[in-house]
Amino acid sequence: MIIELKDVTKRYGTGTVSVAALHEVELFVAPGEFVVVLGPSGSGKTTLLNVVGALDTATEGTVRVNGIDISDASRKELFDFRRSSVSFIFQAFNLFPGLTAEENVQFGVDAAGSDRDPGEVLESVGLGDKLDRFPHELSGGEQQRVAIARALATGNPVMLADEPTGELDFQTGVQILELLQQQAGDGRAVLVVTHNREISRIADRVVELSSGRIVGDGPPQGGKADVADLHW
Repeated sequence: MIIELKDVTKRYGTGTVSVAALHEVELFVAPGEFVVVLGPSGSGKTTLLNVVGALDTATEGTVRVNGIDISDASRKELFDFRRSSVSFIFQAFNLFPGLTAEENVQFGVDAAGSDRDPGEVLESVGLGDKLDRFPHELSGGEQQRVAIARALATGNPVMLADEPTGELDFQTGVQILELLQQQAGDGRAVLVVTHNREISRIADRVVELSSGRIVGDGPPQGGKADVADLHW
């Protein structure tokens, strides 16, 4: 397993005002798996993603990703872990507005110490002709593809996506999901959190969260569907 969470609890606050965003979560993901974490707002989805990606730390339990135990890691160890092990794709894209598409991807290359060519990575997501465009000159779907290219350029084995289609129209969202599926096919572990149950139909596994607890973990109901069969 490339992602291993054992008895993970995450609490915010102290004493009587303490709230458990995650409660005794156990999750195991293998390389090459496309896993969708499904649940309503407030169920703990983003907290789970942040704990896996070391943007937040668990209060209790063990978190091991890419062979590294990050449960009690120092700030420097967590920084090194994020550079070498995980890549993030956010709903809001989080591109640098003053950098071109190529420069945004180059930032990911430099941050991870990768040797990937930004132009080639952008070509792989269909943006080979948009290298010198700034984010405001790109559509929402194109901006998200730049964000995916930046994540791919790191070469990291774990890809974490937080509502990656939430700001996109249906057709563009389907294109993004196809790109994410390709990454799992190439051997990366892809973990997508969403409230959109339709997206879970194309997952290898669906993990359902409710009030910080895993209440389901298994194949999609009715069997795995093709991206072309999705609708919302």
